[in-house]
Amino acid sequence: MSYMTTSERQSLLSGELAVARTRGLFAQALGRLAAAFGFEQATLLNAPSVEDLLLKPLIIESSLPASYIRDFDRGHMLRACPFASKMRESAVPQVWHLNDPSHAQAFPTVLQNLMRQHGMTAGIAMPINSGDGQRLVFWFGGERAPLGQSEINELAMIILYALDTYNAVKRNEGSAHSALSARELEVVRWTAQGKTSIEIGQILTLSDHTVNAYMTNAIKKLDCVNRTQLVAKAIRLKLIN
Repeated sequence: MSYMTTSERQSLLSGELAVARTRGLFAQALGRLAAAFGFEQATLLNAPSVEDLLLKPLIIESSLPASYIRDFDRGHMLRACPFASKMRESAVPQVWHLNDPSHAQAFPTVLQNLMRQHGMTAGIAMPINSGDGQRLVFWFGGERAPLGQSEINELAMIILYALDTYNAVKRNEGSAHSALSARELEVVRWTAQGKTSIEIGQILTLSDHTVNAYMTNAIKKLDCVNRTQLVAKAIRLKLIN
């Protein structure tokens, strides 16, 4: 997108976010936003509290490698992160570049090494409050030149659209909790345990045809394409354990 003007890029990326009304589409739009600014990784997370020790439970959406998250948490690096407290207390974007000595010295050596290993020498963390008062952070990392002030300003504007999209996705997911009937939830719960329609029918004293009808309804209500996706989404939404 380097051939575009700032206003064209901002309009395109904001438009993509505006129509991303599912969790999957939101994650894809967030990834394209990262790439447009030369970053490889994008993450949306809950801002860490003073009690938090691990990164993984805070993550809402992320393209970070699983190995990075694992090693980050094994080393309890969250509290060593130099801007963790600022993500809780300030609305100012936190920018870093490890090739800048004034930035690098703020990071413990072990964290620097992990970030370099995964190609995250540059990045920005942007704290923001969601509609329900939840404190969130949009985080982007990769290997690129230091961000200029105009890029930071542009990214900050686009993040407002990203927040609106996340709030909409969250509302849509919240409505899913009341979308499924008790019978549909039972069918989904047994499906998650590996039971076939015939077996579920025997358990619930229903015909397999009726079980399949409940399953079809649940798939439509949660905007899924098959049973596998339905079960995965129901678990993610905590509709079933």
